[in-house]
Amino acid sequence: MPPANLCKVCKNLEISKIYPIEKPQTKANLCKVCKDLQAHFGNAIFAQNELIMNFNFDPEHTFFTSDTHFNHANIIKFCNRPFKDVEQMNESMIANWNRVVGMDDTVFHLGDFCLGGAAEWTKVLDRLNGKIYLILGNHDLKNLRQGFIGRFEHVAMQMHITIGKQRIYLCHYPFLCFEGGYREVWQLFGHVHSRKNNTGLDVERLQYLYPTQYDVGVDNNDFTPVSFEQVNQIIKKQLDKHKR
Repeated sequence: MPPANLCKVCKNLEISKIYPIEKPQTKANLCKVCKDLQAHFGNAIFAQNELIMNFNFDPEHTFFTSDTHFNHANIIKFCNRPFKDVEQMNESMIANWNRVVGMDDTVFHLGDFCLGGAAEWTKVLDRLNGKIYLILGNHDLKNLRQGFIGRFEHVAMQMHITIGKQRIYLCHYPFLCFEGGYREVWQLFGHVHSRKNNTGLDVERLQYLYPTQYDVGVDNNDFTPVSFEQVNQIIKKQLDKHKR
């Protein structure tokens, strides 16, 4: 049986692939996280969660990315990105995205998508290929525009999905520990902006990650979404190195 204190939205997101949902709870009984989401984004997010139950995706048409920070001028300086200004950064990342992602592909964006107002969000979303699932990052909680949840296939704080037989946890942040992390279950994340010569506050903590974890953020992946197969090869190498 699933834990009794999970609301229907959490059940759909976290354990619909593991436990049957016997009796959905009402919105009046939402957990604190989902109440906060409802207060911030309204009921649209619940309509999406109630419709989506199948989190099994095609390995040949699934991509991951994070921390694009479209329209965020200061991120160029903070992360030493190789762009002269926001316009060049946006154009480069949009071109890279559309070079690898087709119109019918699925992209999981693990947070910190875009800054700016509705006009800026629209300009970016209108040009990106694929069906985008957004995992909320800390910047998204402040910057996701009203009415824009419907522009994404799904919006959530985190997800548990299956691609082929591979189970994957998706969250903006790296987990300290998780079920299956020592063996075959992956956890993909963003937030920490992994990169060469990384001097961020999280650098020392990253040494404690499992070899089954990987930062799919753009700073760690040539400012381009990575395919499921690319991540698979990277994690295989990390596991091989860990066994030595």
